[in-house]
Amino acid sequence: MTKISFAWMLLILLAVNGFSQTKKSALSNSIRPPAVPLITIDPYTSGWSFADHLYDEPVKHWTGKKFPLLGVIKVDNELYRFMGTEEVELLSIASTSIESGWDGKYVTNEPGENWYQKSFDDSAWNSATGAFGTTQNEPSARTNWDSEYIWVRRHVTLDKNFSGKNVYLEYSHDDDAIIYVNGIEVVNTGNACQKNARIKLSDEMVASLKKGDNLIAGYCYNRVGNGLLDFGLLVEKESKKYFPNTAVQTSVDVQATQTHYAFTCGGVELNLTFTAPLLMEDLDLVSRPVNYISYDVNSTDGKKHNVQLYFEASPNWAVDQPTQETEAESFEKDGLVYLKSGSKTQDVLAKRGDDLRIDWGYFYLVSEKENTAYGIGGESTLRNNFVNSSGKKSKVNGLNDVLSVTRSLGSVSSASGKVMVGYDDIYSIQYFGTNLRPYWNRAEDQTIEGQFAKANNEYESLMTRCAEFDQQMMKQATAAGGKDYAELCALAYRQAIAAHKLVEAPNGDLLFLSKENFSNGSIGTVDVTYPSAPLFLLYNPDLAKGLLNAIFYYSESGKWTKPFAAHDVGTYPLANSQTYGGDMPVEESGNMLILTAAIAAMEGNAEYGARHWNVLTTWVNYLVENGLDPENQLCTDDFAGHFAHNANLSVKATLAIASYSYLAELQGLTTVAAKYKNIAREMATKWEQMANAGDHYRLTFDKPDTWSQKYNLVWDKLMGMDIYPKEIAPKEIQYYLGKQNKYGLPLDNRETYTKTDWIVWTATLADDKATFEKFISPIHLFMNETSDRIPMSDWVFTDSDKHRGFQARSVVGGYFIKMLDGKMTPQTTTSK
Repeated sequence: MTKISFAWMLLILLAVNGFSQTKKSALSNSIRPPAVPLITIDPYTSGWSFADHLYDEPVKHWTGKKFPLLGVIKVDNELYRFMGTEEVELLSIASTSIESGWDGKYVTNEPGENWYQKSFDDSAWNSATGAFGTTQNEPSARTNWDSEYIWVRRHVTLDKNFSGKNVYLEYSHDDDAIIYVNGIEVVNTGNACQKNARIKLSDEMVASLKKGDNLIAGYCYNRVGNGLLDFGLLVEKESKKYFPNTAVQTSVDVQATQTHYAFTCGGVELNLTFTAPLLMEDLDLVSRPVNYISYDVNSTDGKKHNVQLYFEASPNWAVDQPTQETEAESFEKDGLVYLKSGSKTQDVLAKRGDDLRIDWGYFYLVSEKENTAYGIGGESTLRNNFVNSSGKKSKVNGLNDVLSVTRSLGSVSSASGKVMVGYDDIYSIQYFGTNLRPYWNRAEDQTIEGQFAKANNEYESLMTRCAEFDQQMMKQATAAGGKDYAELCALAYRQAIAAHKLVEAPNGDLLFLSKENFSNGSIGTVDVTYPSAPLFLLYNPDLAKGLLNAIFYYSESGKWTKPFAAHDVGTYPLANSQTYGGDMPVEESGNMLILTAAIAAMEGNAEYGARHWNVLTTWVNYLVENGLDPENQLCTDDFAGHFAHNANLSVKATLAIASYSYLAELQGLTTVAAKYKNIAREMATKWEQMANAGDHYRLTFDKPDTWSQKYNLVWDKLMGMDIYPKEIAPKEIQYYLGKQNKYGLPLDNRETYTKTDWIVWTATLADDKATFEKFISPIHLFMNETSDRIPMSDWVFTDSDKHRGFQARSVVGGYFIKMLDGKMTPQTTTSK
């Protein structure tokens, strides 16, 4: 061998080894996530592991509905399941309202004793169709319930006994609920909110289920806002298990764009990486509806091993409910194998709501053709074929079938490869009556096959770019706020981005529309945009504009005529008009003004604000008149209810007026800038007097023995506006340190719950990193210890390991606000 050829071979080996190791180059994340992000494309195409080990539970949508994705490795004919579970089918014996309405009886005044017993006489109770809840915001509610309390009795007729069977209660509630089966208490939730929760019935409870009449009884207390009570029964269907043995998971590491797992599988180590290449400088890439599942197999005993990998996807990925009929097909094109599944009905953009999944368009499982066998069919057939290495030819298409891909790696000491998953939603959003294509197909000149081909061709470069980004993000976040902070940011990154959909409006505006996950399903909610914006301000201000554009258009088009900003533009995915039941005049106008100024501060110019100057002027003048001492109204913390004289909301109004001054100054409107700067400063002076409670500042101006987080003050610091006296923030920070509980700082004095995004904003007011970290460590501890295994909640208790409500929301993008410190253009001294 010549020296030159040897040198080239060495370089190739180093390059290959370097590529295979890129996933290990980032700083590791030690947190035990409440749920692990796997597939994160948009609010509909979303897959998570809700367990410590990838093989402990089925992969689930962020709502908790099962999106089965199964992974098995065969090593020298020994089988090891490394992802998902062989799902036992659950059959409904008393359906919840999501499947069909049910007959119930109810009262809203406290009934007599033993109201939950079968023998109780409910003949005087009201009859109605369940579920019961606020029908305006809860699509599963069949009968409107908007009072404080409700008691419900549901008689269920069973055609047989279920002794010896595994039976589950499925329930949804908002807020406190107690549910009984045949007079036996099954669950007492306390102050909580859940959708489609399940609990296995005890042997005693199952034994009580008899052929004939049975009773499910429930009570619910609606503390504030939405109410919901729904319940039903499920029983397991018996089925054969093909993959009882699992691999041994040795690690999991969640980075910003990638999740890395490591497993021991007999004589080999399997490294599995899930990648969502959400690199925000490239909007076509962010919009591309394709994620990767990469595998890297290495012998651990010095021997070669015969290795195959089996990936199986359920048709649930393409429907809202597993009872919906699906159609599947397979085909080959340009060296790739495509398996697709979609609903039979294909009702495009036909419904809106929160706890819903897409049931139009097509889910895809894609692999390179070489050394790949693929199948469409029943679970048992496909699994049996893999176990027995059957060469039986697969169906080309079928009804309600699962999809499977088998990759044969041969006899190897090391090997690597990938499969791809993705979704073609055809139309993504309805925007004021017009159905919009996804951004990647905005010109209607792209195909989903073309997107997969690009993803395949760019695979190696994207793996390198993602690994480099993840490492850099962890380093920057650690430098800004410490390791706990960096780990929270890494966990938040994909969750925040994938809670949006990117489209282009008919007028050419970029629209980056949020779905208000598990709060009410609103689309483009301004007070969800506000807390999530720091992530997008940091990495691409054009996406921050995309968060605001729909609200600007709504007012500027004349469709929204009120003198303050709208709350939302609809309920996802239909963005046709505000659907939220109440306005937030000061809140939303303040949010729009502040974020428009924040965009200018990141870009160094006010061009975006200048385009919307007329409506910004209308909003700022509304705040001048109404912002200092807000009337009784909702704010972003609407779950706490209406209240007047809100000191933190007043801060927002004041800094929004200062933001208008900031934008005027950047446009050279010095007189206007000085006018509104003076107004803001006068308001801040009055605020200090009205809110002062000695060693801290009040929750409301009229209640001296109260306190609250003044997280809105952060913009005064970040944009250098110099509105509030310098001593206010340090005084508040010192006071907050004495109010912390094990899992963080409460939102205010009224409850022990908090909002984790607001804690990070509050912590950013601290002048030093050490103090900042004192507020962050309890949040990290909560995420590491919470018993609620769901995608990160932002609404959690500070004195227990439970969340209060919300999950998988975009607002965790607010964690990145600390990284904006020092990156925004401060206001000049000319108007100071």
